[in-house]
Amino acid sequence: MDVPFWVWALTIGLIVGMLIFDLVGHVRTPHAPTLRESAIWSGVYVAIAVVFGLLILWFYGPQFGGEYFAGYITEKSLSIDNLFVFVLIMASFRVPRELQQKVLLYGITFALVLRTVFIVIGAAAIENFSWVFYIFGAILVYTAWVQARSGGHDGHEDYKENAVLRFARRHLRTTDEYHGDKMAVRLDGKRYLTPLAIALIAIGTADIIFAVDSIPAIFGLTQETYLVFAANAFSLLGLRQLFFLIDGLLDRLVYLSYGLAVILGFIGAKLLIHALHTNELPFINGGEHVTVIPEIPTWLSLTVILVTLLVTTVASLAKNRRDRARRLAAEVRLVEATVGEDEAPADATPPTAARPLPDAPARQSR
Repeated sequence: MDVPFWVWALTIGLIVGMLIFDLVGHVRTPHAPTLRESAIWSGVYVAIAVVFGLLILWFYGPQFGGEYFAGYITEKSLSIDNLFVFVLIMASFRVPRELQQKVLLYGITFALVLRTVFIVIGAAAIENFSWVFYIFGAILVYTAWVQARSGGHDGHEDYKENAVLRFARRHLRTTDEYHGDKMAVRLDGKRYLTPLAIALIAIGTADIIFAVDSIPAIFGLTQETYLVFAANAFSLLGLRQLFFLIDGLLDRLVYLSYGLAVILGFIGAKLLIHALHTNELPFINGGEHVTVIPEIPTWLSLTVILVTLLVTTVASLAKNRRDRARRLAAEVRLVEATVGEDEAPADATPPTAARPLPDAPARQSR
């Protein structure tokens, strides 16, 4: 895939422009976005990503178009799972609703810069060392196993601080209260970080962890650096609006972890198969390529991803519907039992008590 410099420049300019628009148009004035606002802008960002994919399809053909859409859908799915951690962080630090946009946008910007660095490193490693596919595949298979073991998210789960955040709390001066949307304030001649800055550190370090499975996953679907970068960027853009749109609905996607486990495991297997096809390790088949198992085509990857997400979503919604029906039935039975007890007369004889029988007449002797 030959991407000229001006296309790179135009794409990066578009992404930076969207971030600046977000900062100036939405986050500069702290406010809690409405559901309608979040829905509209989420739709706008998804539409931009789809239009970009259609342009790839038009100018570069179905192979690269399919790789982009497979990568974008996978990265978007992983981002939705990551939003659950963001919800826990916001709740743990009691970030006011009107300030959450700023934390999310700065965290997304940091994640985009970080992933760009990881993409450049990953692309260089793949270019020079074919055995990197073994490492990427192993990472994804292990992550899939962890996702499957987690069995979903617990709505009562608490956020656990990582080592970076504990270090920041221990060695940096912080305030206990928020000071508007300021990251740092000066008190008594000393500068302190506000809880808003600490929450941003928490989201930033969480982004590093997310990148560990995100970058290998996208490289498992395409080795085109431009597509890897674009899919990651467009999946992150609009994540802020998506947070407010589905906040409160995340706990309904009870099978999301299982669906992501299937997707990551599938991509991990695809990477391992590709690693065997490009094998140069002397202790595997004497350094020769292993082509017994055919490589997985892009159309099959896209189909597996879409079907898995569809089944996961439908199964999650069905389970929630059944659970709500059970709870409603239980509440109805409880109300009926309570009303029945209240309406019973005070002098009523308990149904289990035996009524005394009248004395039998004395038998007359013959």
